[in-house]
Amino acid sequence: MDIKVLGPGCRNCEMLEARTREALDELGLQVEIGKVTDPMAIAAYGVLTTPGLVVDEEVVVSGKIPTARRLTELLSR
Repeated sequence: MDIKVLGPGCRNCEMLEARTREALDELGLQVEIGKVTDPMAIAAYGVLTTPGLVVDEEVVVSGKIPTARRLTELLSR
């Protein structure tokens, strides 16, 4: 599983990363989370509002911070 947090490194990006880690822990998965901070690279994913979350090159979250429970659902697909 390849996971990336898209955003400039703001507080919301950090919160999305923390909740994603919570969800991964809940699922018992050890996955490294990458960070994409370059605005052009973020835009290449079609994300115009950060933070964004990409799982296996598919944007699953954009412009919001879901609960850890919702992230668990997204990551268990």
